[in-house]
Amino acid sequence: MRLSMVGTGYVGLVTGVCLANTGNTVTCLDIDPAKVAKLRQGTSPIYEPGLDELMAHNIAAKRLLFTTDAWEAHEHADMIFICVGTPSDERGHTDLKYIHSAADAIADALIKLGPKQRPKVIVVKSTVPVGTTLMVRDRIRAKVGPAIPFEVANNPEFLKEGAAIDDFNKPDRVVCGVEHDAVGDRMRELYDPFVRNGHPIFVIDILSSEMVKYASNNFLATKISFINEMANLCEAHGADIARVREGMCSDKRIGNQFLYPGLGYGGSCFPKDTLACIMMGEKTGIPTLVSKAVHETNQRQRDRFFDKVMGHFSAKTAPGGLAGKTIAFWGIAFKPKTDDIREAPAITLMRKALGYGAKVRAYDPVAAENARHELGSAVEITDDQYACARDADALVISTDWDDFKSPDYHQLAKVMKSPVIFDGRNLYRPSQMREHGFTYYSIGRAAVKPS
Repeated sequence: MRLSMVGTGYVGLVTGVCLANTGNTVTCLDIDPAKVAKLRQGTSPIYEPGLDELMAHNIAAKRLLFTTDAWEAHEHADMIFICVGTPSDERGHTDLKYIHSAADAIADALIKLGPKQRPKVIVVKSTVPVGTTLMVRDRIRAKVGPAIPFEVANNPEFLKEGAAIDDFNKPDRVVCGVEHDAVGDRMRELYDPFVRNGHPIFVIDILSSEMVKYASNNFLATKISFINEMANLCEAHGADIARVREGMCSDKRIGNQFLYPGLGYGGSCFPKDTLACIMMGEKTGIPTLVSKAVHETNQRQRDRFFDKVMGHFSAKTAPGGLAGKTIAFWGIAFKPKTDDIREAPAITLMRKALGYGAKVRAYDPVAAENARHELGSAVEITDDQYACARDADALVISTDWDDFKSPDYHQLAKVMKSPVIFDGRNLYRPSQMREHGFTYYSIGRAAVKPS
C-alpha cells in the first residue's frame, strides 16, 4: 500500500518506519523544514532503540520518504494516518487544533483530486476524545461536499517508549474502529504481517475504538497510583512494600505489571489521557472519581518524596530552605530507554530544589540535550554520573536506568560530600546501603540511617 503519515513525532515516525519495513511505501509529512531535512538524512529527532537502523534501511530502499508538502504526501496515498499531537490545555482539556489543521489539509488534497478516485481511508491514530474521528469526517465532508469519496477509521496506538519497535512489530492486539466492513478489511490487510503471532485484530465501531485507548492508559495509571498509595501506607506502619508487593502480585488475578512503587507516572500519555477522561466526564456530567483520585495521587507522590529531602536537611519550607546544598540527580527522562522528559518526575523535583535555593546537578544517559533545552543554565547537566555526584550533599535517583542499578558504591561515597541517597525507584536493598554506610531513603520502606 501507499501510505502517508501526518506528523513525525513519536507515533507518526515509529508507525511510518515500521509500516515501510513490511514493504509499504510511506511518506511522512511535517511542517518543519529543518526536521524534514534531518529525517531525509536518517537522523531521528527522538531516541528509541532500533529506530535509527530501521529508518536508514527503509530510506535506502526508497520505501520511506519525508516531505513538507501535503499534496506530495497525500496525492497517491491509499491511507492517510493523522498522527499529530493532542496536548492538554491549562484546564486539562484536549487541544485538537493540530487535528483540525490536518483534516483541513487532507480536505484540500481531496478537492484537488476530485470525485474520480478510489476512496482514501483517513485514519486517526492520534489519541483523541471519543467522537473526534467522526468530527474529522464531518469537518472534511463539509469542505469537500457530497461528491468526493473518502472513508474514516480510528486506530489507537499502544506503544511503550523504549520498546516501541518491538511493540509495533509484535502487538498484544490491534484495534481498528470503522464505519464499514470494507474499511475493516483494508485495515486487516495492512496489519496482517504484524499479527502472525496469533494476537488479535479487533475491528469495532469508531467510538469504542477511541475509548479503548483511554480505558487502557487510565487503568495502567491507576495501578501505578494504587501501588504508590500502598507504599505510603507501608512506610507509615512499618511494613515493607517489596514484601507486600510479592505477596500481592502472586495472585494471578492481580499480576505484577505496573505495580512498582516510585515517583509516579510521567511522559506524554498517562498524564494527558487521565486528564482527558476527567474532561470527558465533566462534559457529559459523568463523575470520574477514580480518574481524579489517580491524577491527584500521582501529583502528590512527587511532593511527598520531596518532603523527605526537606525533612532530612531540616529545611524550612520557604525560599532559601536548601541554600548552600547541592542536590545531584541520576536520571532526567520520565522512564529509561527514552529521551522524553515530558511530565518527568525529575523535572518537578529539580524545580522544587531550585525553588528552595539548592544548587542542582543532573545526569542522564540520553536525555541531557532535552533537559538543557527545558531547564537552561539553572541546572548543571554533566556527562558522567560520578561527576554529577561530586561534592553533592545528597543524590536523588529519579529514573531507573540500568546504569544506576549497580554503581561503584565506594567511588560514589568518596566523591559525595555526604553519603545520602533518596531513591525514587527503589533500586537498592536497604541492607546494601547500610553495609556501605549510606543514609538511604526509598519508597514504602524504612529509612536507613547508619549509627
